[in-house]
Amino acid sequence: MNKPFQMTLTKRIWLCFVLLECFIGLIIIIVYPYSIQNTLKENTFRTIEAQQLLSFQRHDESFAIDNPGIDNKSGGLTRTIIVDQHLKPITSQTDLTNDVFNQMRNQIKHQYSILARYELKQNGSTLYFVARRVKINVVDNGYLISYMWDTYDNELKNNLWNRLIFIFVMVSILSLFLAFWLARYLKRPLDLLGRRFKEISRLNWEKPFEWKGDMEYERLSAQFEEMRLNLIKYDQSQKVFLQQASHELKTPIMIVQSYAQSVKDGIYPKGGLDDSMDIIIEEAQQMEKRVRKLLYFTRFDSIGDKQMRFSKLRFGELAEPIRERFMTQRTDLDIHISGEETELYVDKEQMLTVLENLVENGLRYAKSGIWLEAAGKSNVRTVVTVRNDGPQIPDHERNAMFKPFEKGEKGQFGLGLAIVKRIVHNHHGVIHATNREDGVAFEMTLPALPLEDKGK
Repeated sequence: MNKPFQMTLTKRIWLCFVLLECFIGLIIIIVYPYSIQNTLKENTFRTIEAQQLLSFQRHDESFAIDNPGIDNKSGGLTRTIIVDQHLKPITSQTDLTNDVFNQMRNQIKHQYSILARYELKQNGSTLYFVARRVKINVVDNGYLISYMWDTYDNELKNNLWNRLIFIFVMVSILSLFLAFWLARYLKRPLDLLGRRFKEISRLNWEKPFEWKGDMEYERLSAQFEEMRLNLIKYDQSQKVFLQQASHELKTPIMIVQSYAQSVKDGIYPKGGLDDSMDIIIEEAQQMEKRVRKLLYFTRFDSIGDKQMRFSKLRFGELAEPIRERFMTQRTDLDIHISGEETELYVDKEQMLTVLENLVENGLRYAKSGIWLEAAGKSNVRTVVTVRNDGPQIPDHERNAMFKPFEKGEKGQFGLGLAIVKRIVHNHHGVIHATNREDGVAFEMTLPALPLEDKGK
């Protein structure tokens, strides 16, 4: 089965050179004959006019032949004749036939200007002539008629055309060598880069790539090197994440395994059978929560904000379910809500996850209450705050608490705040924790409603 035609860099270079040569050749074929013909024609008339003035001199109120020239058809020089006002020749030095001379007179008889240019087709040749009105004597007027055949122009045009074709062919041949060299020159760094990409596909990205010389390839080399370093960082972070995730799951698995083995052997480490089974169930539930948060955390790496469903919501629609869900976990705490009518433009499910994690985190530290607040600070942003009256966060913990598996004094899994940060980032917002006199506040700054939604 034949493979379909595929373009490569080499083929593109060759194609560009071929098209360029064809384009130049087409321009030469179309433009050159017309351009050279007009140029030679203009040059011929100027030569005739110059020779006309040089060939005749005025002596005693009359014109005399100074240099009658030679046969025009063989040498290409001009010849001149003098005619009176009735267009009858005064001089006899002419090689023109009567028919040609009569055609010249028919054109000249309508001349009113002092000098005029004419051309006459005769047997496939062109006769160029110039008629100048002059005084033959004191009384009579006449014309100086200087002419030249196109034999010399044709020879010059053919010589120029042949030289041009020769030069074009030589340049085309040289351009083929240039195209061959250019293809190799451009492909070399790309081939090197391709081999490096192949090594990276095999997870071998330790060797750096650097290209010195061309600015464009240096920039491409720098971009490749930046990608390589980011891949190394990502690989290291994934390894660390896997190690930390394994460590987080290892403890509950070991507890469940040891308690189950003890119960099987008839030993009850925690009171009776029911107490030991409660421990197994509790640890299994904790492990389920950790796995669920791990899956939720890693899900954002793959989907980002591609599957987010934004909608306009009242803050109260998010805060009320959270309060009802957590108010029974610590009956000594009050969960307060303010700014219920503030409108948000968020993904409802993900923002509920954010508030859930922040409130769950606050339950471990709060003394008497948790406050959920929302306010539209301006036309471009909305601020949502979750604060509690617990102890302040040390500075070294506050700077790292949003990283995966970073746990505070009473932290559990170290993923809750990392999930919060990723969700807020996917909403094109920012979040930070601040210490206040009466506790700790987590403040989210989110984009305000789109303009089309504000008018609804």
